[in-house]
Amino acid sequence: MPKPFRGVFTVMITPIDADGKVNLSALAAFTDWQIREGVHGLIPLGSTGEFLSLSDQDWDDVARTVIQTAAGRVPVLIGTGAEDTREAVRLSCKAEALGADGVMIIPPFYSTPTDDELVTHYRTIARSISIPIMVYNNPATSNVDMKPELLARIAEIEGCDYVKESTLEVTRIRDIVRLAGDRMTPFGGILGFESFVMGAQGWVAVASNVAPAAMSRIFTLAADEKKYDEARALYLEWLPIIQAVGGQAYVAGSKALLNHMGFAAGSPLPPRLPLPSDQDAAMKTLVERFGLSFSQN
Repeated sequence: MPKPFRGVFTVMITPIDADGKVNLSALAAFTDWQIREGVHGLIPLGSTGEFLSLSDQDWDDVARTVIQTAAGRVPVLIGTGAEDTREAVRLSCKAEALGADGVMIIPPFYSTPTDDELVTHYRTIARSISIPIMVYNNPATSNVDMKPELLARIAEIEGCDYVKESTLEVTRIRDIVRLAGDRMTPFGGILGFESFVMGAQGWVAVASNVAPAAMSRIFTLAADEKKYDEARALYLEWLPIIQAVGGQAYVAGSKALLNHMGFAAGSPLPPRLPLPSDQDAAMKTLVERFGLSFSQN
């Protein structure tokens, strides 16, 4: 049996070069740095990875680069969300063939599917692959809110073993644990520390793009060592970084911070724009304040 997914999983940015192309050498270096800094897992091709702005070839190249660079050191889940169930099946099968340990799947984000349609969507994908699915609830981007009662239904599907819960309602984690039991393991999305206290077994984090060691330490203190006061203090210390990559700034903010850290993250892909100069300057100040830097060695 594969080891269960647990801990801080970075939902990775996709580095872009000066010509607007995916920078695969930078992505490989970033993958290796993340692992050396102590993250417990990696998720390329999620929202932060700008998956909807990438070509099919880019998608293949990103997935292959992260999987091959990680080389089994940490689990790699590939984002395989799509509006069409058949496309989500195709991408999920491809991810498995490339060697992914699992897939993360946001629901169809335009058709506003019914609960029955969502259950059928995930069941169809799960039957097509043998690796675990992390269901991704992010109503702010998907136009669909999968509440704990629906997630408990989806948890009955063999293979739908995890959920990334990305609302600001910490009671969602409580109710997923209560209603789905051991059939579905919740990960926090936006909320980290608060989710750990309520029973989440991990955090799909944006902030770990820039501070992987600190975000991972928050999890270890709270979930493993039960040192909640110490974990809360560390969380509050790093809250300015977590907030800097929250909301609409999750791509542009993450890339700005990384660029100032010495990593060639490049610019966001269209339609996203780089941060305005005043906000970019504020990111540089944060990098200096927290002593953040990127090292390839």
